[in-house]
Amino acid sequence: MHPYILLGIIMIIAYILQIIFSLKQIKNFNIAYSRLRKKGKVAIGRRSGKVQSGTIFMFAINSQDEIQDAMLMQGVTVFAKFKTKADYIGENLNQLTSNHPLVTKENKLVQSAILDAKELLIKVRQQDYQENIPVSPIGMLKIQILGYGQQIKGLVKK
Repeated sequence: MHPYILLGIIMIIAYILQIIFSLKQIKNFNIAYSRLRKKGKVAIGRRSGKVQSGTIFMFAINSQDEIQDAMLMQGVTVFAKFKTKADYIGENLNQLTSNHPLVTKENKLVQSAILDAKELLIKVRQQDYQENIPVSPIGMLKIQILGYGQQIKGLVKK
């Protein structure tokens, strides 16, 4: 068998496995979210990781913002799963700051996700939340090309 055909087959198999494992991770997220949603409103904080591990922290809160349940998913691969963080149960989400004893015990990525959940909850309550959709690499290339075009037009007019 030709090496390029073998390489192509391996890449297709790897892509299919990536899709399957990603779907399993999404299913895991949906199960964890549903579990928390049954207990109250859910505040979700995230810290995406490009090279480092991605982190998602979800809190089920009641009407007084007391944490009823908390779950954390952190990992680099699609094999990361949610784990219950019982230490946070009974705490008030609004009182979780970077100086809070529970928060300082966590690593920087988890701390960032916790504070993100708190900030998002505040923005949603103030009706000031807008999703920031990142620009794709192709979109960024288009923006750069248009910018260079404007610069060239400016030089030609002078």
